Amino acid sequence: MSDGRLVIGNKRYSSWSLRGWLAVHLAKLAVEEVVVPLAGTGATSAVRDATPNGLVPYLEHRGARVWESLAIIEYCAEHAPGLWPAAPVPRAMARSVAAEMHAGFRELRMAMPFNAGREFPGARRTEGALADIARIEALWAECLAISGGPYLFGTEFGAVDAMFAPVVGRLLTWQPELGSGSLTYMAAVRAHPLMQRWYEEALAEPAEWLLEKYENPA
Repeated sequence: MSDGRLVIGNKRYSSWSLRGWLAVHLAKLAVEEVVVPLAGTGATSAVRDATPNGLVPYLEHRGARVWESLAIIEYCAEHAPGLWPAAPVPRAMARSVAAEMHAGFRELRMAMPFNAGREFPGARRTEGALADIARIEALWAECLAISGGPYLFGTEFGAVDAMFAPVVGRLLTWQPELGSGSLTYMAAVRAHPLMQRWYEEALAEPAEWLLEKYENPA
C-alpha cells in the first residue's frame, strides 16, 4: 500500500530526480513513482502542475510535502538515519560536501548533461567544467581517505553518494581524464543495485521521450 508519491523526470536525463529517487529507495519509503517526461526547453506544464516549485523531484509521504533533492534526502534520513554518518564530525563534513554539490558545479552541469544511455568520450572539456571536476575529485579523495571507502563515508551507500550519483553518471557519459581513485569510486557507485536498476529503467523508456539536444549534442 502506497504512503504517497514521488514525482520524477524521465530517468535517462533527470539527474536531480536520481538523487531523490535513491534516497527514497534507501529509506524504503512506500510511495508511488510518477514519471513526467522532461522537455528540452525546461520544465513542462505537466511538471509545473505536479510539483510546488515546478521542478523534480517532489515527494509526498504521509502528509509531508517535500521538494528539492537535498530536502528529500534530509526527510528520508529521518526514516533511515544511517544515510548520514553517525558521528558528529564526519556528519558535519558530509552535510557540507552534500550542500556544496547541491549549490555548485554549474559549469560541469552546463557542459556535460546527464544521459544514462549515451557516451561522448572526451567532448565538452571546457575550462570551467574541468575546474569543477578537479574540485570534485579533491572532495572525493578527502572523503575516501578519511572513511576508507568504498563509498564516500564508509562501507554503505549514503546521502552524499546519492548527491554525487548524477555526477558519476555525467563523468561516465563524457569520460574526461580522471584519477584512479575517482574511477574506483565511480565503479562502486555504478555497481550499486539501485544504480543498476535506474540505468536499466532509463534504457527501457519510450523512444518518444528522447531529446535531440541530449542525444546529439553539438
